[in-house]
Amino acid sequence: MARSIYIAENGAGAGKSAVALGIAELLSRRVPELGVFRPLVVDADRDDTIDLIRARYGVDIPRAELYGVTYAEAAAMVADGRREDLLAHIVDRYRAVDRRCGAVVVVGSDFDDGHHKAAGGLSRELAFNARLATEFGSVVVAVVNGAASEAAALPDQARSAYHSLTDLDATVAAVVINRAPPSPPSATNQLLSALRPPDLPVPSFVIPAVATLGAPTVAEVAAALGAEVVTGDSAALGRDVLGYVVGAAQVPQVLAHLTPGALIITPGDRNDLLVATAAAQVAGVTSAAGIVLTLGIEPDPVALKVFEGLGSGLAVLRVETGSFGTIAASTRIEHRLSAAYPRKVEAALGVFESYVDGGELSRVLDVSRSTRVTPMMFEYELLDRARADRRRVVLPEGTEERILRAADTLLRRGAADLTLLGDPDTVRRKARDLGLDLEAADVVDPVTSDLRDGFAEQYVELRRHKGMTSDLAHDVMRDVNYFGTMMVHNGHADGMVSGSVHTTAATIRPAFEIVKTRPGVSVASSVFLMLLPDRVLVYGDCAVNPDPDATQLADIALSSAETAAAFGIEPRVAMLSYSTGASGAGADVTKVAEATERVRKLRPDLPVDGPIQYDAAIDPAVASTKMPDSTVAGRATVFVFPDLNTGNNTYKAVQRSAGAVAVGPVLQGLRRPVNDLSRGATVKDIVNTVAITAVQAALSQ
Repeated sequence: MARSIYIAENGAGAGKSAVALGIAELLSRRVPELGVFRPLVVDADRDDTIDLIRARYGVDIPRAELYGVTYAEAAAMVADGRREDLLAHIVDRYRAVDRRCGAVVVVGSDFDDGHHKAAGGLSRELAFNARLATEFGSVVVAVVNGAASEAAALPDQARSAYHSLTDLDATVAAVVINRAPPSPPSATNQLLSALRPPDLPVPSFVIPAVATLGAPTVAEVAAALGAEVVTGDSAALGRDVLGYVVGAAQVPQVLAHLTPGALIITPGDRNDLLVATAAAQVAGVTSAAGIVLTLGIEPDPVALKVFEGLGSGLAVLRVETGSFGTIAASTRIEHRLSAAYPRKVEAALGVFESYVDGGELSRVLDVSRSTRVTPMMFEYELLDRARADRRRVVLPEGTEERILRAADTLLRRGAADLTLLGDPDTVRRKARDLGLDLEAADVVDPVTSDLRDGFAEQYVELRRHKGMTSDLAHDVMRDVNYFGTMMVHNGHADGMVSGSVHTTAATIRPAFEIVKTRPGVSVASSVFLMLLPDRVLVYGDCAVNPDPDATQLADIALSSAETAAAFGIEPRVAMLSYSTGASGAGADVTKVAEATERVRKLRPDLPVDGPIQYDAAIDPAVASTKMPDSTVAGRATVFVFPDLNTGNNTYKAVQRSAGAVAVGPVLQGLRRPVNDLSRGATVKDIVNTVAITAVQAALSQ
């Protein structure tokens, strides 16, 4: 039976959806088929929590099957005296999900949203959730609203939640105090010490409140107010609203009181404030969330044209209500996590992972790790490993939008420290326009950096034999890839990732010139980590060496095996050819055979076979016929191609035809990690590559 974790909220507004998301993230690394279930939903056609977990973790069950009943249906059944029928129906619906999943996250019911009055006896929320958790066979994670009490009272609240649930025969695995008042580590440790056995016999965690998580976006404010969007793209509408300022005073006074992230609410005829806010935003004087024009007044067309021409990145909304009514309605709006706002999701996960010990929580939840490795499990394992030994990665393409979005995600998840290269004003402005928080990143301009002269002198010494001069070297250090590589070479960064707008040659040439290969490695090479639906394979070399000789091919195999092992993949190396064993002959087959023998001599402990055809390497049925005594055939995890033509075409064919996720190319054999991106790389690809680079950096120390 699937392992089931029931998230029960002790008091409304505790943020159980964010905790459920964090637990789903944790479980997704251990089981390939994750499920989600809600006993009651408000709307049969939409539930933000179900939709988010279903979309993010690939839950392959129709959303209509992932809940018990609606509140209205529950109320009707209770009114008819059919309480037990209601419970039985919800349990039956849950069991259907349970049978199809390796683990299920159950997000408990919440009757404090106005529906409990209609549901009559169902208003006994805690008892209802405890009963369902018992019927489901779930362990419970109790979530306490840390914002509802003073910090000193939180231990009592946590103990009360635990005992209330256990008195109702629920099995409580952990208690999470969520949205606790932000406090220094010493205060948090003191709070946790008050929650240790025997006072509380289960693990407890304290997650502080983060303003941006509860803050609605401009789009959510617009929807709640029924506002017309006068101007503003998706990035402008995605800004967080951290406060409100009424634009009733003169321009200098309003701007002086404008706090970061505040939404300005002002009558529609304040064209002066409209233009001044845009100008102040562009100048970096303010950082507003947007503007709401009240009283149904259309802004002056000329003023609006000036506003748009300034390119402030702010949205303008228009409502029919007055300023007082608008701000009163706005302050009641709270953000709900949903798939529509991935930046919020990443922020919520970052906070959860920073304050909840995933290893301890996994232990008490007792979810065994699957032997299968799905792409999602592999990707999350990468982030975990990067976070565990955090390194600094330099991103030379610091003004590229995909890089900035990936940087935002990486910083929120705590996967790496980052240095972005580019003009600081340009980088910060672009980040602000995109609604991204990159304050934790360093921004360095190679053109004006104090490091440039020293890097140029070093480069002259490294390339003097090639005729390098001081003047030329000084010019070369304007190039972001050369500057970034020199940062890695000098220890200012642990690794580098580039290539989203640069060619592979432009990215890796500086690494070959400056970082160079490790001792004993004849050639730097690359692999792609091929994330198939049920496993991860390593393909090398698919990006660097056009036609390696036998010695180089052996080095590529050894480096690829090391890379596989570094990322938790047991290396079984297939040296690929158009011939299996002694079935064919020719120079290309001979090269592979010689490389195979060299690998065996250098690493007698490493399972390797070749020459071998791809089908015999991957398919057990074919292997049993062609190479029945091989320990690699049919079970290979590392595939070494004889040349770049074969490797590059094969990885792309598998990527497109099998729906595999290709992560890479990952460079190997260098003294320090430098990795290339495809120019078509997505934000997710960049996040994965930076995480891989951080892990490589930690391993190379």
